[in-house]
Amino acid sequence: MSIFLLKRLATLIATLLAASIVVFLVLEVLPGDAAQMMMGPDASPEAVQALAVKLGLDRPPLERYVAWVGGMLHGDLGLSYAYSTPVAELIGERLAVTVPLAVMAMSLTTVLAISAGVYAAARHNKLGDVGLMGLSQLGIAVPNFWFAILLILLFSVHLRWFSAGGFPGWDEGFWPALKSLLLPAVSLAVVQAAILSRITRSAVLEVLREDFVRTARAKGLSRRAALWRHVLRNAMIPVLTIMGLQFAELLAGTIVVENVFYLPGLGRLIFQSISNRDLIVVRNCVMLLAAMVVFVNFAVDVLYAAIDPRIKAADI
Repeated sequence: MSIFLLKRLATLIATLLAASIVVFLVLEVLPGDAAQMMMGPDASPEAVQALAVKLGLDRPPLERYVAWVGGMLHGDLGLSYAYSTPVAELIGERLAVTVPLAVMAMSLTTVLAISAGVYAAARHNKLGDVGLMGLSQLGIAVPNFWFAILLILLFSVHLRWFSAGGFPGWDEGFWPALKSLLLPAVSLAVVQAAILSRITRSAVLEVLREDFVRTARAKGLSRRAALWRHVLRNAMIPVLTIMGLQFAELLAGTIVVENVFYLPGLGRLIFQSISNRDLIVVRNCVMLLAAMVVFVNFAVDVLYAAIDPRIKAADI
């Protein structure tokens, strides 16, 4: 197991290093004046030059890259040009919204998708299977921002059970903050669950045809017990792959839903930073999102080994 983890850790570190190089090259080294872009086309040359010196853009690229990576390792992400606030503080405030939202949405997605996928597979080609797969196809076709607007119209405008948007903050209490994230989480989970349920159904159906399932049933194990004890575990490899991708997407791609519900999350911060030409914030946010995706994939690899020991053995 240690060799397996060491290999995965080496891949993780190499991927993070490659991602940091790409992000740095795209935002700071490719042709174009970052200081001029941040100040705008009407800024005076003196002001542009002063900002370039302040941001360290007058130093060699390699020195700036090493300073940036070193700062990230020490938690120093620099100072936001637009907000005059440490970038680490800005990102920390927004992660307090985005991470709980992504976790809630992924939890709802997992419960809905696995339940629906296993139920549909157990009733293959019957009414329950056809009905659930039809609903899942509808869920895939509906954009999450449109579904979010429908939720606001129903639960906020007509029923008045939830607020139409905004985030009170965790200081105002756990339940008010959680309640403000519930509708956004549902709007994100519906589309993700529709996709994942179809993957789960296909994976379960494939495992159901294996010889060991017929053997378990021949030994007297009930269909329900065989399905939940043996079939689902062996079907989880492709399901975990999609779950990892979906969770990474929820962390990185909630900008539209955050804008619909006016949530101060990380996606909205990136959108505002691009509008304000605050490249320091954009650079660090993009790197953070890349790191999140890499760590999620690492966690999925570890779960692979825990579910199917053959993967670990093949890697040693």
